[in-house]
Amino acid sequence: MVKQDIAADLAALPALRQWVEQACRDAGLDEAASYRLILAVDEIATNIVTHGYAEAGLSGDIALTIERTDRTLTVILEDGGVAYDPRTRSMPTALDLDQPLEERDLGGLGIFLALQGVDRFDYQRCDDRNRNILAMNLP
Repeated sequence: MVKQDIAADLAALPALRQWVEQACRDAGLDEAASYRLILAVDEIATNIVTHGYAEAGLSGDIALTIERTDRTLTVILEDGGVAYDPRTRSMPTALDLDQPLEERDLGGLGIFLALQGVDRFDYQRCDDRNRNILAMNLP
């Protein structure tokens, strides 16, 4: 298990990514599954920094936990920013996705890709902290 606190700052996100990349390698995830998990973690972490902390005038950290069992690799991101469940974001429809970029509404595509890219996503609000749980099944 990996536990690491990372500053809620965009400049700190490459370190978070490195922890997740290493966990994917250690777990034996294939390249496609690793890419999807890393993309999802990047998106959720970026939203935590940007919307959960910076836009609200807050500062803090992101607690990264990586757990591995025989069947799953799980990444947990916890933060003390503004409460936000990514599952409540309206997701793009098939019609939205078929439109040219210049005709689409801004926002939401990153969360859509994050939630669709992992095998399991869950959100919890515990003790005034957000907990985003992203899991991939292992081969």
